[in-house]
Amino acid sequence: MKYYVFKLLPPRPTFIADMTPEEGALMQAHGLYWRGLMAKGLVLVFGPVADPSGPYGLAVVRLDDQADPRPLWVDDPVIRADRGFRFEVAPMLQAVVP
Repeated sequence: MKYYVFKLLPPRPTFIADMTPEEGALMQAHGLYWRGLMAKGLVLVFGPVADPSGPYGLAVVRLDDQADPRPLWVDDPVIRADRGFRFEVAPMLQAVVP
C-alpha cells in the first residue's frame, strides 16, 4: 500500500470567513465526495486545518501500490467546478498505522 497527503488549498486566504452560498454548497458536495471515498476504505482521515498562516483541507489516502492518486482529486466537486481550489498531493515516505 502507498499513502498520500492531499492538501486542498482554497481560492483565497479568507475563504473560511467569507465563502459564498455557492461555495458553501460546493463544500457540502466536497465533504460527501470524501466521505464516499472513506466508506470505500481509501481515506483514513480528512478535514479542515486551522493553520495560522491560512486554513486548508487535509486528507490522508491509502491506495494500492499501482493505483494513481490523480483521479481522486480530479473528480472532487470543488475541482470540477473550476472555482480556484487546488490540491497539493505528496506521497508519504513511510506511514505508521495501527
